[in-house]
Amino acid sequence: MMEQVTLVDRNGRRTGHSEKVAAHRDGGALHLAFSIFVFNRNDELLLQRRAGSKYHFARLWTNTCCGHPRPEEEVLPAAGRRLEEEFGFTTALVDNFHLLYEAHDARSQLTEKEFLHVLSGRFDGTPLPTPAEIGAWRWLGVEEILREVANHPDQFTPWFQILAKRLPELLPPQHDRGQF
Repeated sequence: MMEQVTLVDRNGRRTGHSEKVAAHRDGGALHLAFSIFVFNRNDELLLQRRAGSKYHFARLWTNTCCGHPRPEEEVLPAAGRRLEEEFGFTTALVDNFHLLYEAHDARSQLTEKEFLHVLSGRFDGTPLPTPAEIGAWRWLGVEEILREVANHPDQFTPWFQILAKRLPELLPPQHDRGQF
């Protein structure tokens, strides 16, 4: 069976489901998604360069992990599943806020139209990336990220360009550092 995404209304209420690629064609259908931002003890963000085989926005730098809950999944468990699939680890995640956004990929002719939950957490180990998902990865500080996005926006996914401005909001509180 083809992978399914959950369709939602503008308030995030589930309205149905669709095959994943179909939900990104012809202007896109509004669907549920999440973006994960994982920081280490030095407040550096784990970035990934999307693999060349990704169906849209391939080879661009972005936040730690993104994905879509399956129709029967809630956001946080789905995010934990996806983080483990892509980077080989799990960590406690916080659902910080959501936003609606839309972006068209000229290369693939696919459109993202998402009700996006923005999640964050901490991890201080060594990731074990899945090559089919992740072409490269690195830890980078917030100021350096903001500089790179400003100087080279074409090297970053559209959703990351939007969310990079809000990175300070996503840093888990200082007291959360005790888990290291």
